[in-house]
Formats: sequence, C-alpha cells, structure tokens
Amino acid sequence: MTSEQQQIIDRTVAYVQQELAHAEGGHDWFHIYRVWKQALHIAQAEQANVFVVSLAALLHDIADAKFHHNDDTIGPAKAQAFLLTQDIAQDIVHHVVAIVENISFKGGKTQRSFHSKELDVVQDADRLDAIGAIGIARTFHYGGYKHRAIYDPSIPPNLEMDVTQYRNSQAPTLNHFYEKLLLLKDRMNTDSGKVLAAARHQFMEEYLHRFYKEWEGEA
Repeated sequence: MTSEQQQIIDRTVAYVQQELAHAEGGHDWFHIYRVWKQALHIAQAEQANVFVVSLAALLHDIADAKFHHNDDTIGPAKAQAFLLTQDIAQDIVHHVVAIVENISFKGGKTQRSFHSKELDVVQDADRLDAIGAIGIARTFHYGGYKHRAIYDPSIPPNLEMDVTQYRNSQAPTLNHFYEKLLLLKDRMNTDSGKVLAAARHQFMEEYLHRFYKEWEGEA
C-alpha cells in the first residue's frame, strides 16, 4: 500500500475503535482486529487487493444488524458515510460498501448479490473468527449476552430456519454450533480459508464430544 493508503487505514482504525468502544464482546474492536489481520494473511495468499480488503475488514461490522433491530442498511450506510470523508476513489468506496452489504451469514439461506475476490477473502476471515477456539468463546459470550440457556436436550437445532427465524432465535447456545458454526467449513471461498477452517472445525468437533461427555457426567 502507498503511504496515503496507510494513513487512510490508520484513520479507519481510529474511527472503528471509537464506534465500537462499548460493543458486545464478540463483536467489538478485537473481533474487527482479528478479522482484519486474518484477512491480510489470506489476501496475500490469494493475491487480492490489500487496501480494499483492509477497509472492508475494518468496516464490515461497523453496525451489525443484530444490534440495530435487524436493519441491514445501517452498516453499509455508515461505512459509506465514513469512506466519503476520505480521499478514496469512488470505485473503491462502492467495492467496500458492497462487501459490507454481502458479508453476513444471515442463516446461510441468502445468496450474495455481489462477487469479488476481496469479498471472498473478508468473508472467509470473518467466518474463521466464528469457529475454532475463538468462535466457541464468542458463541457462549453472545448466548450469555442474550440470556440464552447453554444447552437443553429437549430443544433440537433448527436446520431449516429462514433469515427472520435465525435472527430471532432464542434457542440454547449449543444449537448455534449446528445452525451455523459447523456449516462454515464447507462454505469457505478461498483455498487458504478452507485449510484454516478445517483445523478449527476439527477443534469444535472435539469440544462438542467433550461437552456431551461432561454433560452426562462421563468425563
């Protein structure tokens, strides 16, 4: 990146840190930081535009819909408003905003309306932060934030949810593994993301095996 682009990245970091200063712990600045750093590693391997990837990773959760009455328009609008204050070409602004609009899992039933290598990279990085050790921690943190039960054997996972059901679900946290986390390995876009996801997926399977044994007092 050029020195001018790096300055824009630095200002974007400062903006995101300020905006997410009081965010829920699974969707705070540190989530953004992890996704950003992971996206940079994948971008290098996949030969993606690092400037676009950086901006999109930093702004991808600037206003997550689940914390804004499920309004999907707020995040992209905030990202665009910020980018227009910077000296950035219009095609890059449009590209970054399109990534923010299309990155969310949304129950896994929504098709992307935009495609680019950079979206593939940032979406993979975001999904990697939802699985593995960090993903497990984030899942239970959010479940506690929403006052959900940890596990209830009488409530099975719902694998046929639409977007509205997914977002309004009050099911036990463990169900989320089956409704999202364990599905992500096979939904990665890049070769780099697929390799990283496989190891994190295996860790989650080992965790669940141990969880059920401890639940029954067998370990």
